[in-house]
Amino acid sequence: MKEIVTCKRMKELDQAAIHKMEVPSCVLMERAALKTVEEMKKNFREPYDKERVLVVCGSGNNGGDGIAIARILHLQGIRSEFFPAGSEEHMTEETGRQYRIASNYHVPVVHNPDWSEYTTIVDAIFGVGLARPVEGRYKDLIEKMNQAHAWKVAVDIPSGVDGDTGRELGIAFRADLTVTFAYRKRGLCFYPGRMYAGRTVVADIGIYGADQPEDRTWHLEQTDLKLLPERVVYGNKGTFGKVLVVAGTEGMCGAAFLCASAALAGGAGMVKIQTVEANRIPLQILLPEAMVTCEFTEEANRKSLDWCDVLVIGPGLGVSGRSRERAEWFLKNAAEDQKPVILDADGLNLLAMHPEWEAWLSERVTVTPHPGEMSRLSGMSIDQIQCRMAETAAGYAARTGAVCVLKDACTVVADKEGRMYLNLAGNPGMATAGSGDVLSGVLAAVACMYLHKEEKTPDTGLRAALGVYLHALGGDMAAKETGTRGMTARDIIRMIPETI
Repeated sequence: MKEIVTCKRMKELDQAAIHKMEVPSCVLMERAALKTVEEMKKNFREPYDKERVLVVCGSGNNGGDGIAIARILHLQGIRSEFFPAGSEEHMTEETGRQYRIASNYHVPVVHNPDWSEYTTIVDAIFGVGLARPVEGRYKDLIEKMNQAHAWKVAVDIPSGVDGDTGRELGIAFRADLTVTFAYRKRGLCFYPGRMYAGRTVVADIGIYGADQPEDRTWHLEQTDLKLLPERVVYGNKGTFGKVLVVAGTEGMCGAAFLCASAALAGGAGMVKIQTVEANRIPLQILLPEAMVTCEFTEEANRKSLDWCDVLVIGPGLGVSGRSRERAEWFLKNAAEDQKPVILDADGLNLLAMHPEWEAWLSERVTVTPHPGEMSRLSGMSIDQIQCRMAETAAGYAARTGAVCVLKDACTVVADKEGRMYLNLAGNPGMATAGSGDVLSGVLAAVACMYLHKEEKTPDTGLRAALGVYLHALGGDMAAKETGTRGMTARDIIRMIPETI
């Protein structure tokens, strides 16, 4: 796992390196510039002798990084110039020092650049601290940089991108490569910031987190799949977990099928679908590996609940009176029996209609809303949610105690302790009908993997993050075969076993 930081946290880490560890700020700046040059040289589109680089520098320390980049390239024999976009009198101490050093080494300075002359343009105008919209001459400047037919590099974060939310502050630089320092910033994870950053490289410049606050944020990598336990060689279908899927109403058996299929593809030993009678024959034909029950009586419900290890409530369930009764019975009784629940789709819509059900939420419940469903749950607008994805998920988890999987292009997983995981895998092809039902099944399958693990069991938030990550990797593998335009939910299911 790799940590992701807010702008505030990054500033604290930077100051700790300077004042606690006594690493001079000029040393950190030099390391940042060297790492950026290293990445640029790996990816230049032209031979070194044909490259012409313009570094556009602001007055803050981001601009100081940029001046140092121009100097290093110049001294390495690559044609490089810098354009001081800010006034010299407003430069920070470190940026002023870099300006004087560059002057001593006779690094060319331009004040009226001809943008068509450059093969590479480097953005070092604003750093992660930008909090207001870009206006006036800076807006005009970034427009010209974006219009130039050059390869584009951003230093730490593209200018105009909010470092915490990824939102565009008026206008943002559109980079092909972003070299960010020490830690990935949240704004490089959420869209459109992640899109504007292009390919993002996290460079180690010697800033490390000495203190370890509880409310940290991570993203998973493929090496983290080692957290998934080995499959017991002497196990049986009961060993590997039994999933009860409470799903489907008349004409809506597809969601139940996709969820149950994904749970089986993820390794669950047995799956039973609790649905309406109209869905029995289609589901038995589509998925003979699953059991189907259509009874809804106290005795039948109790038998199903006692049988299962994990429940999924909601895919294709509908919000009719009968659907409400099904969701209410299983959510309430699962809470009393302390069984893990994945609450999805219409289960969430019913929860929004009956907020008193929140009394049955706990850390054993994972809710999986997309922004529209979260809007109904929280009363916030979709735009407000998408502007504050991390805060929204964390707030809901803290208020209800449930693990919140807030689904979007960058899905956020938050638990009540303030821990968060941002998912950086996946692709646009996964924005297809049924993809969320598949995720619910995968989350249930991952929960089953840990049923008989006593030691080193990840907390429920991390288990949910692993499920989200597996689902996204399955989507990435499917995209390699089908492309992103024609991908279906069943393509994702097909890839889940191979992903695991």
